[in-house]
Amino acid sequence: MELNANFDRRAAVHADQEPWIASPMKGVDRRMLDRVGGEVARATTIVRYAPGSAFSAHTHTGGEEFLVLDGVFQDEHGDFPVGTYVRNPPTSSHTPSSAPGATIFVKLWQFDMEDRHQVTIDTNRETPRPASDGVSEIPLFEDARERVRIELWEPGAEISVAAHDGFEALVIKGSFVEGGETFRSNSWLRLPPGRPLKAEAGEAGARLWVKSGHLAEPQTAPQIGD
Repeated sequence: MELNANFDRRAAVHADQEPWIASPMKGVDRRMLDRVGGEVARATTIVRYAPGSAFSAHTHTGGEEFLVLDGVFQDEHGDFPVGTYVRNPPTSSHTPSSAPGATIFVKLWQFDMEDRHQVTIDTNRETPRPASDGVSEIPLFEDARERVRIELWEPGAEISVAAHDGFEALVIKGSFVEGGETFRSNSWLRLPPGRPLKAEAGEAGARLWVKSGHLAEPQTAPQIGD
């Protein structure tokens, strides 16, 4: 399956306008943002767990990172409430579930295969630090190939980044306009390397999950059986 699989082009999805698609596990549904591959795929997805639902135990051969958007996500390592960011590196494993129900934004098969850094951050407990005019941020992860953070854009802030190695953002709260298109809660934008970012925050500002630098290398699907 290929969805928004041309990483040399701008891609945008307003997830709240998309239907939920059932996963192989009862009670777990998905809204796909980008995907290269079958059930095992390089994928960016919003996943909804109904109350009491669970996914079978599995190993993340290619790594997993997620941000909890609603409810409480759970596995044998703990409970992860709204605002929790987690990186489970390649070779890690878990059995995800949610007794009360949860919605997460999740990315699969997008790690450096040698990465072994496990990260858990409750972003609601972090104090944002100034980053640029009209922007503050909560750092989540950074290495030689990518930088991940929560960005907070002040109301009406004009955001301009002339050069980057790929930019990706999910709106958590608020809104912004880019390319004449309005992005609200659960809207997702991906810009290819070299395409300038020019955006303006809405009247209530915006809180975003943001990743940059990660699209400099070719994006491929995992091999069957991985």
